[in-house]
Amino acid sequence: MVAERFISRKLKFKGNVAAIAIAVSFLVIIVAVAVSSGFRHEIRDGVAAMVGDIRITPYTSGNSDPVPMPLHLPEEDAILDIPGVSALEPSVVRAGIVKSGEVIHGVIVKGIPDQVGDDGAAVIAGSDRQSLPVSIPTRLSEITGLGVGDKLTTYFIGEKVRVRQFNIVDVHRDILEADDNLLVYASLPDMQRLNGWSEDEVSCIDVRLKESHRGEKAQEAIAGRIGWILQDRSLYVSTSARTYPQIFDWLGLLDLNVTVILILMTLVAGFNMVSGLLIMVLRNISTIGTLKTMGMNDRSIGKVFVQSGAVAALKGLLWGNALALLFCLIQGTTHILPLDPENYFVSFVPVHVNIWAILGADIAAYAGILLMLWLPARLIARIDPSKTVKAE
Repeated sequence: MVAERFISRKLKFKGNVAAIAIAVSFLVIIVAVAVSSGFRHEIRDGVAAMVGDIRITPYTSGNSDPVPMPLHLPEEDAILDIPGVSALEPSVVRAGIVKSGEVIHGVIVKGIPDQVGDDGAAVIAGSDRQSLPVSIPTRLSEITGLGVGDKLTTYFIGEKVRVRQFNIVDVHRDILEADDNLLVYASLPDMQRLNGWSEDEVSCIDVRLKESHRGEKAQEAIAGRIGWILQDRSLYVSTSARTYPQIFDWLGLLDLNVTVILILMTLVAGFNMVSGLLIMVLRNISTIGTLKTMGMNDRSIGKVFVQSGAVAALKGLLWGNALALLFCLIQGTTHILPLDPENYFVSFVPVHVNIWAILGADIAAYAGILLMLWLPARLIARIDPSKTVKAE
C-alpha cells in the first residue's frame, strides 16, 4: 500500500478539464441540496406561522362566531413530553376584511402573546389596550399602501359586524406571499376582547415541532398521539400537511428533483473522471509495463491510478463545496436571486445550509465517482509488458 501511494504521487493526473467538471458538479449538487433545504425550511416556517405544525381546535357546529377553548389544557405536560414536540402556542384566529380607501382585501388576524423583535423593540404588545398594535405582511402593505404608523381599519363578520381600527407598528415579510389569506399579527388580549372572551380562552393551540419532526409522516404520527391524549375532549387535531397538501406535495416533488440532480451530476463527474483517468493510463503504458515486469500485480497497479484520480476528485469536491457555500452566504444575506411567489410561494431563492445533508450528498457522490474509477483500471490487466517495455 505504501508503494502504491508513493507511485500515485509521482503520476500527475492529466485531466484538468475533468477536475474542473468535478468542481462544477459538486457546486451544482451542494447548491441543489441547500436550495431544497431552504425551501423546506422557509415554507414550513411560513405554514407553521399560520396554522402551526399541528393545530388543536374545538369542534364547531357551523356557528358564524368563533368558539373558544381553554388557554391551558390539563394534558399540556403529556403533549410536551411527546418526542418531537417543541412548544405550545395559544392564539386567537379570526378572518377579517381590511378597507383602505377603495381597496378591500380579506385577511386572517392572528392574536398571539406579546413578542419582542430582534432589536429589542416590541413588535406586538398588548399592554397598551388603547393602541391595538398589529404587524402586517409586506404584500398587504403594497396592496393597501399602508405602513408603520398608519391605521388599519378591519371588519369582522359574525352575528354582529365588529370594526376595529388597528395601529400598524411593524411590517413583516410574509413567506407565503402568494396566499390570499394574508396573515396579520395582533395582540392576544386585543383579540380576546374582540370576541368577548376571558383571558383564559383562545380559539386554538398551535403545536410547534422540532425541525427533524416536521415531515408529513412525522406530523401525522405526533398528531395521532395528541388525538389519543385528548380523546375525552371535544377537540380536533389537524396537521399543516392536511391543511396545505398542495404545498407538501410540491416539496416532495422538489426533493425528487434534487435526487435526480444528485444522480446526474455524479454520473457527469464520474464520466469526466473516467475519461481523465483513461488518458492518464494511455500516457503511462510504458510505466505500467515496467511495473508489471517488476512483479506488481494488476490490482496494485489499478490502485495506483485510482488513488491518483481519487485525489483529483477530492480536490474538485473541496473547490465545489467552497464555491457552493460562498453562493449560499451571498444569497442568504442579500436574496439577490428573486422568484415569482405565484409559482414558488416565496419571493427569493431560499438557501439553508444543512451540514448533515451536504455531507451525505458529498459522501454519496464521491463514493459513486470512486466506483466508476475502477472501470478504466480494468484495462490495466490487458496490457502486455512484452509489448510495452522498450529497451534503451
